[in-house]
Amino acid sequence: MQRIKTDLLVIGAGSGGLSVAAGAVQMGADVTLLEGHRMGGDCLNYGCVPSKALLAAGHAAHAMGSGAAMGIAPVAPEIDYAAAKDHVMRVIDQIAPVDSQERFEGLGVRVIRDYGRFTGLRTVQAGDTEITARRIVIATGSSPLVPPIPGLDTVPYLTNETLFDLREKPDHLLIIGGGPIGLEMAQAHRRLGCKVTVIEAMKALGKDDPELAAIALGALRAEGVEIVEDTPAEKIIGEAGQITVETPKGAFTGTHLLVAVGRKPNIDRLDLEKAGIAAGRAGVTVDDRLRTSDKKVYAIGDVAGGMQFTHVAGYHAGLIIRQALLGLPARVSTAHIPWATYTDPELAQVGLSEAQARDKYGDRLEVARFEYAHNDRAIATGRTKGLIKVMVVKGRPVGASIVGHQAGELIATWSLAIANGMKMAGISAMIAPYPTIAELNKRAAGAYFSPKLFDNLTVKRVVRLVQKLLP
Repeated sequence: MQRIKTDLLVIGAGSGGLSVAAGAVQMGADVTLLEGHRMGGDCLNYGCVPSKALLAAGHAAHAMGSGAAMGIAPVAPEIDYAAAKDHVMRVIDQIAPVDSQERFEGLGVRVIRDYGRFTGLRTVQAGDTEITARRIVIATGSSPLVPPIPGLDTVPYLTNETLFDLREKPDHLLIIGGGPIGLEMAQAHRRLGCKVTVIEAMKALGKDDPELAAIALGALRAEGVEIVEDTPAEKIIGEAGQITVETPKGAFTGTHLLVAVGRKPNIDRLDLEKAGIAAGRAGVTVDDRLRTSDKKVYAIGDVAGGMQFTHVAGYHAGLIIRQALLGLPARVSTAHIPWATYTDPELAQVGLSEAQARDKYGDRLEVARFEYAHNDRAIATGRTKGLIKVMVVKGRPVGASIVGHQAGELIATWSLAIANGMKMAGISAMIAPYPTIAELNKRAAGAYFSPKLFDNLTVKRVVRLVQKLLP
């Protein structure tokens, strides 16, 4: 048995773990990194990167048939599904060196390619190596949740971990789950020539503002994606190429089945109880400093049981660097953390939704709205389907919801504003190039001020008085 002592042990080489390891070693710490599967974790290999690459392929196909309004004759694209998957793999391969074992060893990180399990207080075994660390970061991420639907174990099914290996285009893809993963893959596959049915037990895009979600869902339905809501899957029967999902609203039969109902934390291999570390169904139990029940062991990203996004894991990593390397306190805040669903149109959210803000602030809440249809760039490019809503209390934004073209890009401005306690006047003072989609944020701020300036009798009296007094 080889024994190692290290300043910082990072368990998991996904986005959060890699960020901690890279930052810590470059600041002078002795760092050991464990990864039993693929470097880069879910995001690089099965999640954010491949899904956006496949969406891009779908967008290219869709563009060939959607230019009639601009004088471009629609053409039916010849789709090579396997070649689209080759594009996905090329994208992964291009990004992979940044997350590779070679790069991190070049930075000075000791990389051990094995799973780790706790054997005692701040002691972890990985294969034939025992590691004792002054501090440990658990960054093992999450995996697809496979629900206990009767019959599911008797038919072949896909998850996000196996979907991107599929080379044969599905004739009819059934998707259980109407969240971001399910709907992104629904639109990508519909645009790549597949028939698609989404079966959702509750409301599709149920975590988003319902007014904005309805716009996105309407666009997907208009493209031919069948979305069945309030319909739990009760039983699954069939075989490869002929799979049926039975529901209270009838049976749906397709050639392939994708299960996209959520995620579960990767904690089963860790033997947390041997280190006295508490955990539950949501993941490792942490406080507002991401510390576990052992205050020198942290958990970050999906495994910490909070918001499951790559950028959240990166944010957590920065907090760990501050605490574990510099000895400075740092507490988690979710008020400024955005998220986006990359359907077309996109959906994005930061801070409180309108419903949440009304519950919290009541009559103190003001909601500024601005539609894409009034943005000149959106008009010029045929991207007028969309809306931005900003929730404002005492002149400061407390949330923003956007549906439309580049919503994921636009939401960053509101994250900046909330993170820094900016007022709407600061957004209004911004100058965006004309004509750009970015002007929507400025115009939304303008929509907040317009009634205060243009519908205010006091302002009108003051202006009339000034006009009389001016030479």
